[in-house]
Amino acid sequence: MLTKDRAVCIRCVDYSETSQVATFFARLTGKISAIAKGSKRAKSAFDGPIEVLSYGDIVFTSADKDKLATLTEYQQQPMRGGLRRNLFALDSVLFAAELLGRLTHDSDPHLILFDQFVQLIQDVDEQAAAGPRRDILLRLVLFQLALLREVGLRPNLKTCANCRRSFSTDWKESYFSSAANGLVCRDCEMHFPERVRLSGPAARTLANLRQISQTPENVLDEIEAVLIHHFTETLGTRPKMAAHVLKPRRR
Repeated sequence: MLTKDRAVCIRCVDYSETSQVATFFARLTGKISAIAKGSKRAKSAFDGPIEVLSYGDIVFTSADKDKLATLTEYQQQPMRGGLRRNLFALDSVLFAAELLGRLTHDSDPHLILFDQFVQLIQDVDEQAAAGPRRDILLRLVLFQLALLREVGLRPNLKTCANCRRSFSTDWKESYFSSAANGLVCRDCEMHFPERVRLSGPAARTLANLRQISQTPENVLDEIEAVLIHHFTETLGTRPKMAAHVLKPRRR
């Protein structure tokens, strides 16, 4: 049975000298892995070798469980030019694609998440040409929070995730715990050995995301580090692209 959908390629590896295995995040189908036979040949049905972050309409034949689908058509629009010229922009979107692939299940559609990922690529591509690093980082942070929400892992950012005491700017110390899945107050932090201490500005931003558009870059870097810690704890391994978006701390 042939299925047609719109998709973004989030991962692609060589299968043979002429073929590739591509993982797509499709709008109506969700995540699928398909073999693209002959895609690396000079003339193929896929407009050349398939590129990660390319986007377009796909046609594929479904496969049995644990088997690859077969890609029959892909009208791909290659990666946008802005991403090719800005390494941080490219790394940010590749990191988002990695998280998308690891946190979603095969054939589990997320229409809202698909639209948000496509919008992320478009926004970051536009920012890559002339926008500051901060604006790209902001969009990455917002996408990561949306991803957690859409896959059912939304962190508790309004109250202490343990005792449920409402967050207040009067809190003298604030922490984030992946095990608790959210903010943790000073009275509860000792119960969560992997907690990360937050600065006041980072805690206030997480508790009130409406103000994140005004958040300075150094605070966004701190929030990104916390999110990477959270993804690492959740997945059991550190995402491969994390090192490319995390700003080194000054010694």
